[in-house]
Amino acid sequence: MSIWADFKKFLLSGSLVSMAVAFVVGLAVVGLITALVDDVIDPLVTAAAGGHAAPNINFSVNGSVVLMTAFLSEIGTFVILMAVVFLLIAEPYQIHQNRVAKKAAANPTTRTCPFCANTIPIAATKCGFCTSAVPPAPPPTPAKT
Repeated sequence: MSIWADFKKFLLSGSLVSMAVAFVVGLAVVGLITALVDDVIDPLVTAAAGGHAAPNINFSVNGSVVLMTAFLSEIGTFVILMAVVFLLIAEPYQIHQNRVAKKAAANPTTRTCPFCANTIPIAATKCGFCTSAVPPAPPPTPAKT
């Protein structure tokens, strides 16, 4: 297959489209979280401080201004964004993956040939690798809950 055909296959694959959608959604979430911190949380902190703005902890070094207040606001944005991603995407996905893995472990679809140690389907009566007749698979054990 030529490199152009491989590139076209990559561009049209579902994983690339999914990644593009995730990127666009991620940008929207970043904008939303930034607005939340700048327009809601910062004013609430100011109001809780008695109506005074957060202390200006910017300083200068050799004529260059270090904007610590803006940096701390960005840290807040990052922490809130990571919490949202964790709670709405990562944790539910991990729970789903654990359920799938538990179900797959409870219902195996393959077993090992006792003669050649290759993996064969659980319903096989003859090994496709060594052609030996294999005994029937033992019944599945009940899953522990």
